[in-house]
Amino acid sequence: MMGHFSFKEKIILEDSRALLTPLKEAHIEQLLPIAEKYPNLLRYSPSEFGLKKHLVNYVSTAIAAREQELRYPFVIFDKEERVFAGSTSFGNIANPHKRLEIGWTWIAEDLQRSGLNRHCKFLMLSYAFDRLEFKRVEFRIDSRNAKSRAAVEAIGGTFEGELRSHTTMPDGFRRNTVCYSILKEEWDVLRSERFKRQA
Repeated sequence: MMGHFSFKEKIILEDSRALLTPLKEAHIEQLLPIAEKYPNLLRYSPSEFGLKKHLVNYVSTAIAAREQELRYPFVIFDKEERVFAGSTSFGNIANPHKRLEIGWTWIAEDLQRSGLNRHCKFLMLSYAFDRLEFKRVEFRIDSRNAKSRAAVEAIGGTFEGELRSHTTMPDGFRRNTVCYSILKEEWDVLRSERFKRQA
């Protein structure tokens, strides 16, 4: 339904490069090679990674969060390379306030800077702004994660501030979290300027 995010809906987002479908336990075997090849892929995330037990926990936690209507996780399929590439999610969804967060994103290192992530972000932003007609999309990132910060800035995210000592990491370190946003009134310009190859 337009204007309302529904966790009951089977959301499928697709363009010429990326296919995002709801994350399922069956995807564990397809994502395991990424986790084993790039064990440090989630080093800026509060989730452990790198071993099958960690991936099983990650997927089961994400699915449980969807069932509790806290987060909507996707698996990313790269149509160009014909491989499963990682995962991303909608979260912190507030229908009354017409806002949500895009995050929990990880993509195999050999597919980073390939354009795949930009296609995923375009699909998710289009869903939020064009389909749901939401007013605000947020991004929250470990302040040390220069690569993710640069990626969000490249698509037009506006830096809003830093939350100090915000999240406890698996090693006990308390990270600072930086906040970015894109607003509905900014979307038309960003779509034509930052996503002109996808639009």
